[in-house]
This record gives sequence, structure tokens and C-alpha cells, in this order.
Amino acid sequence: MSFDDPVPGLLVLEDGTVFEGRAVTPGTRFGEVVFNTSMTGYQEILTDPSYRGQIVVMTQPHMGNYGTSAGAEESRRVWAEGFVARRFTARPVGGDALADFLGREGVPALDGIDTRALVRRLRVHGALRGVLTSERSEVGPLLKEVREFPSMAGRSLVDDVTCAEPWEVKPPGPERYRLAVYDFGVKENILRSLAARGAQLTVLPARTPASDVIQLGVDGVILSNGPGDPAPLSGIVENVAELAGSGLPVFGICLGHQLLGLALGARTFKMKFGHHGGNQPVRAEASGKVAITSQNHGFAVDPATLPANCHATEFNLNDGTLEAFAVEGKPLYSVQYHPEAAPGPHDAAPLFDRFLGDVARHAGR
Repeated sequence: MSFDDPVPGLLVLEDGTVFEGRAVTPGTRFGEVVFNTSMTGYQEILTDPSYRGQIVVMTQPHMGNYGTSAGAEESRRVWAEGFVARRFTARPVGGDALADFLGREGVPALDGIDTRALVRRLRVHGALRGVLTSERSEVGPLLKEVREFPSMAGRSLVDDVTCAEPWEVKPPGPERYRLAVYDFGVKENILRSLAARGAQLTVLPARTPASDVIQLGVDGVILSNGPGDPAPLSGIVENVAELAGSGLPVFGICLGHQLLGLALGARTFKMKFGHHGGNQPVRAEASGKVAITSQNHGFAVDPATLPANCHATEFNLNDGTLEAFAVEGKPLYSVQYHPEAAPGPHDAAPLFDRFLGDVARHAGR
């Protein structure tokens, strides 16, 4: 399959809408169809484990202009179920072609469709289940299968993406802190960001008991990003609750933020179409300062359900959803957005320094 010999492809949504385009890479995948508003970072998006179970539609019309390169991945493989854009670049200015990268990973991709119309439909109706295919053309049977495909609500996907065994990340310079990182689908740049600041990291499988973490003697705990609905992860929530009561500093990111909220007694809910992109404005309640953030989530913590000692500290300026909270008098806080964002924005990167400052104070350093 090539740009010179196009093959037809389809995207069929659960509401019966059909988009016809060109299959840039072959295959058939089902998933929740979401849109991403980032202008760059497609390789990072594709390899973000938080996209497990989702077909990603880019609002930026041209994808692949600068190619792909080793070292830009956020994990060991592509996790997105499929990829859709208005047009893929056949000959990038550098690196390997995006279509070749997707082909090697076995991920179907589609272009040549009106992505503006598709995104408007998702904005109106919310994220929809869909199927992307270059192998099948009968819409009726495809639509039936799409409607039988499980909704993202209630799906536990963390076990699909977590590591099988603990592993270590060493800092490039002197070790200043020792942290445990729960791998719920952790992005490489979280690990790079912490290691660059002098943290020795022990990366742990998602269901590691809290008692094992405490026995490691670490200075603090990171709850990573990850895919799916946090509500079914009751065993993990119990571990997080135990860690929250241990006195250790805990910092949650994205799914980790939702899990910490559940552990403290709050509730989560599924958003209409979620936040996926690198241009989400977040306002700090105390200072009024606005940060532009990178986000990727379809669930959120309900601030009205936070316990009395837990304060909502930041909100999204687009839709008012909760973006951060902190526990009064304890080194426990979390953010819904991504301070490790690659390729950016970098407004939130100082959150790592803030957390490591709390870690140092807790450890008496």
C-alpha cells in the first residue's frame, strides 16, 4: 500500500455516520473515537499508553511533515488503535515517513476525509465508538459490531499497558531522591523529567501492594498517567489510599490524579469528549495565574465530592472541570494535565520541582 496506489478505507461511527477516505496503512481496529488538537507531537501521541482503546483524529490537517525519529516515543510501542488525519505527508523533511512508522507498528490509518465534519460531530455527540478499516466494506455488519463494542466507561485498561516486573531508572548525575513510580501506563518523559532532577526511580507494576512500596524506603511516590476508566480499579484505589495515609509525599498525574481522588473519597465521571491536546488553559485559584497545558483524558474528578480537607486548586477555563487538588497539611496533590508534556507546552514543568522540594523536606534534607 502506498500513496501512489491508494486503497479505500472507512471510518464507521456508532451513530451510523460513515466517512470514506484513503487507507494510508491497512488493518481493522475498533475503539473510542476522540480528537486531538495538538499541532505537533504525533509520534508522542501515538505511543502514549493512555490512548489504549482509542482511535485518534487530529484537528491539525497535515500530519507527518517532520517525519518520525528514534527517541521521540513515549513507550515501547504504539498504543492508539487507529490514526486519522486530513492528509498525511508522503515525503517528510526528515526522519522516516509517518505512514511507514504506522505500518511497521501494524496500526491502521486513514486520510482524505473531512476531519472538520468528524470533529464537529464528536463535539456535538461526544466521543463515539467506531471502527477504522481497509479490509471490510459492508457497513451494516460493521455498524452492528461497533454498537456491540464495549464503551470506555467501565473499561479497565491499566493491566494492558503496565510493566510486568519492577525496573530501575538511574539519574544521569548524583542521586538526590529515591522515588517509586506506579506504572499505570507511564510516559517516558515523566521518567526522564524526574531522573534529570536527580531522582532514582523504581518503576512498579500497577497492582503492586502499598506495603511493598513502603518497604522500599522511598522518599515519595508518583501515580502515573494511564488509559481507561478509574472507577473499576478498586484494588489499586485501596493501595493508593494506604499510601496516602502513610505520610509519604504522593503526586498524581492524569489517571493518577483520578485514582488519588477516588482514594480520598471523591467520585469520577466520564466527560462528553474529554481533553486531548496541547492547548488547554488552566487557572490556579490562589494566584489567578493561567497555564497552557497538555492533556489527554476522558474522565474527571467531581470537585463537589472532594472531602473537606481536600482543596480544589486549579480549574479548566474551557469547561470548568477540576484540574488539580491538594490535601491540607499533607504532601498529597495531583494534576489532571501533563507537566512532562513533550513536545510541549512546558508551563507546568516546575511541578516536578515543587514535588521534589516536598520530598526533600519530608526526608529532612
